[in-house]
Parts: sequence; C-alpha cells; structure tokens
Amino acid sequence: MGNFRTITKRLFNFGLVFGLSLALTSPLSARNAATVPSEIKRAIGEIERSANRQNVARVMNYYSSDFTNSDGLDYSTLSAALKNFWQQYPTLKYRTEIKSWQREGDRAIVETLTSMEGTTTRASRQMRLSAEVRSRQHFLNGKIVKQEILSEKTEIVTGDNPPQLIVNLPEQVQVGQQFSFDAIVREPLGEEILFGAAIGETTNSSLYLDPSTLELELLPAGGIFKLVTAPITPENRWYSAIIARSDGIAIVTQRVAIEN
Repeated sequence: MGNFRTITKRLFNFGLVFGLSLALTSPLSARNAATVPSEIKRAIGEIERSANRQNVARVMNYYSSDFTNSDGLDYSTLSAALKNFWQQYPTLKYRTEIKSWQREGDRAIVETLTSMEGTTTRASRQMRLSAEVRSRQHFLNGKIVKQEILSEKTEIVTGDNPPQLIVNLPEQVQVGQQFSFDAIVREPLGEEILFGAAIGETTNSSLYLDPSTLELELLPAGGIFKLVTAPITPENRWYSAIIARSDGIAIVTQRVAIEN
C-alpha cells in the first residue's frame, strides 16, 4: 500500500504540556486538589484558556526560560512546536482536571489529567484526534520549570467508517521484559482487507516535528499482534500502530515506560 507519512502520530504530544497530570512517587504525601494554592489554580486555568485560544505567547508566559521536558523539549522548542501544532489542529480543545498536589521544597508539584479533541484536514481528508495525557509539573515562582511525561494515549481516525480498535499495551514494563502489543479491530471484517504497520521508538524531541514514515503491509488477521522485547536500559518509548481499510484509517499511539 506504500508509505504512510504519520504526520499526526506525534502531534498530540504537544498538548500534554497542558495535561498537568502527576503519578506521585509518594501517594500518601499528595494533598487533595481542593487545597491547591490559588496561584497554581490560576496559572493552570490561564494556561488552559490560552491554549484553547491558541495564544502561544500567553501560554509561554507560564513557562520558565529554563524549562526542561523529559522528552528533550526546552522553552524555545516547545514554543515552536506549539505554533506548528496549532497551525495543523486549529480546532483543538483542552479540558484539564486538577487531581492532587504536593510541596517539595520551594516547588509545587501538581497532579492533573487533560483530555484533548480536535480535527485537521489533509489532502481533503478530515482527521479527528482524541487524547488523554498524564504528566508531572514542577512550579517555581508561578512558572513551570520542569515536566515529566508519565503516560499518554491517543487515537487519530479518518474516513467514513474508521476501524474501532482494542489496544493491548502496558504502561510500564521492566528492562528486557517481553510484552504484547496488539491493535485489534473490534468489528467483524467480512470481506474487508486490512493494511497496517506498527513501530516502537524512543521518545525524542526531534520526532515532535519530524515523525516517522511507516510502510503499510497487508494484514493476515483482524489487526496487529506483536511480541515486543523491551530495551535493556531504562527509557520511555512510543508504540504506534496504523490500521487502514477502504472506508477509514485509525492511528493509535501509547507511551510505555521501561524501568529497572
């Protein structure tokens, strides 16, 4: 079926900057979201509102010039990535829920969950994105100085009847561990022919602007079924699958943490 340039595969990750979700390493120390300091509430609320208006300058007001991200983004690359992303997804909307927070020295660490939805048009084809992101944010003097992405799930679909997928993929595995990566089409195939591909990549800031190309192949069964061996060193990886048929395409991406 030829090359499929997965330009949408990595795009949703820019939205995770506003999905300030935290899986605390010490849950007992987390405080109820109702007690989060008012200045942090205001900052998160303003980031969300500015993101929904796609006001890059206003969003970046809440990021330190020394900002770092676990995928290698910094202040300047984040700003450029947001501009690029919003040009491609002009209808993207964010919804953020504060879950909990904790104080660590002079920093506030906030737990939130963000979902995102939006559409774009490529080659006369409308593509619909939905995503959910968890991350750990460090606030210092009212600005975000550090971000660690903890989990991400997204789906991008296009066509009149895109495949509905069941994805089996763990969020965390041990180094060297084998695990299943399945993307299964829910509905009966009938006479339909499926094409697809899957890829695993180390998270890297360069992939935000230059995602990979996948070569679609004929699938012999109702989806993609892979047995994956985790790397032998700790890292985060993106696992993506594309399944296409005559009336639609579905793209799924999920982050997996490889841990010791």
